Parts: sequence; C-alpha cells; structure tokens
Amino acid sequence: MATNPSHEPGPTGALEPGSLEPGDNGHLDPVVLAARLIAIDSTNPDLCPDGAGEAEIADWCAQWLAARGFEVHRLEERSGRPSIVGIKRGTGEGASLMLNAHLDTVGVDGYEGDPFSGARHSDRVHGRGAFDTKGGLAAVLVAAHRATLTPLAGDLLVTLVADEEFGSLGTEEVLRRFTADAAIVVEPSELSLTVCHRGFAWFELTLHGRAAHGSMPGQGVDAIRHAGLVLQGLDELRAGIEQKPAHPLLGHGSVRVATITGGTDAATVAASATLTIERRTLPGETPERIEAELRRLLDRLARDTADFRYDLTRLVARGAFEADPNWPIVRLLDEQAERVLGHAVVQRGEPFWTDAGLVREAGIQCLLFGVDGAGAHARVEWATESSIHQVAEILEDTIVAFCG
Repeated sequence: MATNPSHEPGPTGALEPGSLEPGDNGHLDPVVLAARLIAIDSTNPDLCPDGAGEAEIADWCAQWLAARGFEVHRLEERSGRPSIVGIKRGTGEGASLMLNAHLDTVGVDGYEGDPFSGARHSDRVHGRGAFDTKGGLAAVLVAAHRATLTPLAGDLLVTLVADEEFGSLGTEEVLRRFTADAAIVVEPSELSLTVCHRGFAWFELTLHGRAAHGSMPGQGVDAIRHAGLVLQGLDELRAGIEQKPAHPLLGHGSVRVATITGGTDAATVAASATLTIERRTLPGETPERIEAELRRLLDRLARDTADFRYDLTRLVARGAFEADPNWPIVRLLDEQAERVLGHAVVQRGEPFWTDAGLVREAGIQCLLFGVDGAGAHARVEWATESSIHQVAEILEDTIVAFCG
C-alpha cells in the first residue's frame, strides 16, 4: 500500500522551481514536481506559431526518469516534437501497464497573471497546464518511481507524449513502437473514472456553382443557395440523431457547420461555397459510417436539385472510446481510488476526444483518470494539491496491483 506523507502547504505566490534539477529529491513530492513542470513552457506550436514545443520538457523528464533508473527512449519522428518513454522492466511474470500523459499545453494568450509561475496557495497550484495535465504528469512520474522501488513482475511503461492538444502525433508514434496489456491515460477527470468519450470527424464540403452577373441570376448556379439547402439537410440529420436512444454517459452525437465561405462580391452569383462540417460520434459510429451518412444526404440533394454538384473530403476522423467495466485495469483503479478517496468513485463520459481512443484502437485496454481543478484552456488554470497527491497514491497502488 502506498503512503502519502503529509506536506506543508506551499507558500503564497510563485515557487522558484528553476533551481531544482531533475535528480533532486524534492521532485519526489508530486506538487513540487508539478510546479517545476508548469515553469517549463511547452505550448503546442501547431496551436500557437510561436509555441515552445515539447523539447525542453521532454529533456527534463528524460533526465528525471534516467536519474531514477528508468530505461529511457526518445522518439522524435518530427523534429522538435519529442516524446519520451521510460521503462522499468519486470521479472517477466506479470502483466505490463502503460501510463500515458501529454507534455504539451495550449497557448497562453489572455492568461491572467504569469502562466508559468507554479504559484501555490489555498491547496492550489496555478499555471498553464496545471490541470491539463502537468499535475497529472507529475503524479505519473512520482507514482512510477515509488511503485518500482521494489521490482515488479510486469513491465511498467511511462509514455510522455507530444502533441495531444492538436494532432496526437506523440501517442501515435509511441504506439507504433510500444504496447502493453493495459493503460491509464492521465487527463483531468476531477478524480472520476472516465470510461468513455465521444469521437469526431471533420469534413470539407465544396459546392460547385456557376458565376453570373447579379442582375441575371438565372444564368448562373448559386452555390450559396445550395449551401442553404445543405444547412437545412444537416438540421434534419441533427434531429434524427437526437431522436435515437441516448448513450447512458455520453448522450447523443451532434452535427454542425463550423465554417462557411463563398462568393466573390456583391454583384456576382457565387460560383462556389465551402463548408467545414463537424460530426461528434458515439461508440460504434465509425468514420466510414458517418461519411456514408453525409453522402446520402448530399446525393439526395443532388437528385432533387438541379445543377447541385459537390465534393466531400474527410479531413480527420477519430473514433469514440468506451471501456468495459469488467476489464481488470478498470476494476483495480476503481478499487484503489475508492480506498484512497474514502467513497465510491463516479464513472463518467466526456464529450471531447482524447488519446485514449488511439490506445484502445491499438488493442490496449484503458481508461482515463486525473486530478481535480479547473481552467483547462481558460484564462486561469489550477489543480488542487490534495488531488495531485491522491492521484499519485492511487496510480502507485494500481501499478503494484496490476503488474504484480
């Protein structure tokens, strides 16, 4: 069983974590470690053109793991976007477990105060990524170290990935090289077990019309008018989605138009219009099924509307995720969380997508679990210090129970 030593509350105001090196024992306190990680700018450059990326925080975490005897692998298929895998080998007689946490954060424009302060007060550690998900990342590192002080039967893999906030290239790269019997993806779940989340698909729809002078619209084909018909059709599709039985944790899927452009000037019939369509999906709704659904709608419009012509391109699609409550990793994490927290743990679903979808598609049983707090992607972000300690303890005991 893990121990959770009492730690004095941090001082009001910013820490000075920059003086602490990866090998320092101060980083065995997960809150101190979280503050140090917050101080490292790791904003995703695909979201912010001037984003620092993951190189510095990846180097720091690699040194932290190496100083504690982990076998460290650096993956960097895309230059400047590294992911780190730290492994403690077991005796070969137990199950293997992967812990997954992302290194990148969203941007800091508009953030109130210093986004890299790691300030601690009133049981909170503040800064960009505190909640999403450097508090969880710190808990992963400390739990992995504590759990492996005595050799385990199964292997433990700590995967610290780039680019979760945009394209998930880090987890994709990790899964091409490594696997495990089960995984815990650390995301800010507010100490609940996240056992499912929606998927999504983005499409670009181009409608082809024919330009004509605005005084003689009958000589043209108005692509913007056709876009209006598409909007009506999508409203009908949305109504149909909402009439289906709701998922017990995820509710219904959704469909909407995210962007629309068309036309050249006020005096010309629009020769083209382009719409970006987002479809949020439930478990069992594959990208192929969703695309076929859209094409049926568009083919019907083409059949019933003169000169209706379109091109539909699937931009990106990620499947929904759902865990089986009887998987050993779900039951063990549930048991350890209830023991540490002192009450039954809520199981919930999320409307957004996470890397757990990729982990499950790779054939690995998994779920999500993480710290309590608020402010993911917001102007102020924080995680509770108490929850960081609790997540570290819960993960430590789950590692020991699962790996043996």
